[in-house]
Amino acid sequence: MTRVLVFAGSVRQASWNKRLAGYAAEQARGTGVDVTLVDLAALPMPLYDGDLEEREGIPENVLAMQRLMLEHDAFLIACPEYNGSITPLLKNVIDWTSRPSAVAAGTQVTRGKVVGLLSASPGALGGMRGLVHVRAILSGIGAHVVPGDAAVGRVHEAFADDGSFTDERTATFVNGLVAKLVETAAALTAS
Repeated sequence: MTRVLVFAGSVRQASWNKRLAGYAAEQARGTGVDVTLVDLAALPMPLYDGDLEEREGIPENVLAMQRLMLEHDAFLIACPEYNGSITPLLKNVIDWTSRPSAVAAGTQVTRGKVVGLLSASPGALGGMRGLVHVRAILSGIGAHVVPGDAAVGRVHEAFADDGSFTDERTATFVNGLVAKLVETAAALTAS
């Protein structure tokens, strides 16, 4: 069975991207795949520092995230946009988890993984400028980032109280990306 890891690049309790990640996780579950939704607040990591790594090794929470990444075929990542780019939190998670460790000895945890990128923002573009940077970083370390992104603009108006989207067009757009990720991951897992 295809396994999908879902998380947001934010630890803010009321994060729109966490809400989007939760929605995407439910949509993925609806396709019959095994889904794990992770809140990065539960896995705090220090700012990546090569001296810290050399002195103390890979932190336990990094090893836990590496295990999760290795156990899953695909990732759905809801990426907030900070000043037109990737959040420091998400970049730090990528930097730490890309390090070789006892868990990921000789293996890049993103290599060969299928990734779908989502974003949500109160702005009209929905965070899509930041997704360009996330796509470049993940592609550069061996991930297969599915074509197209789902950027939800004016997100403060997009969600209904029950967690669904207020307009069908947004739901179709996000659901389409989730379906594309699941289909691609299933095809690559089978081969």
